[in-house]
Amino acid sequence: MELARVRGQVVATIRDPKVPHTSLLLVDFIRADGVVRREGHVAADTLGAGEGEYVLLVRGSGAALVVGGGKPPIDLSVVAIVDQISALNEVIYSK
Repeated sequence: MELARVRGQVVATIRDPKVPHTSLLLVDFIRADGVVRREGHVAADTLGAGEGEYVLLVRGSGAALVVGGGKPPIDLSVVAIVDQISALNEVIYSK
């Protein structure tokens, strides 16, 4: 899993029939302290994450399993919305 912050949404009303009609989010991969590592990725979201929230993402074939049956052409999916991150008895992030 990888940590990311939701930057916004991607709207694509015309899609390949194999792509499920779930929400698509624009996300930036981040470190635990919020510093952006890589920006501008699109992830499928079945949980309803909102702009500015920290999320956990899964890549590859596991990402396709999150959005449903068959083998949709999805390679990045949200699997959790983060409530808190702490390390060494210090809260680094709290929703």
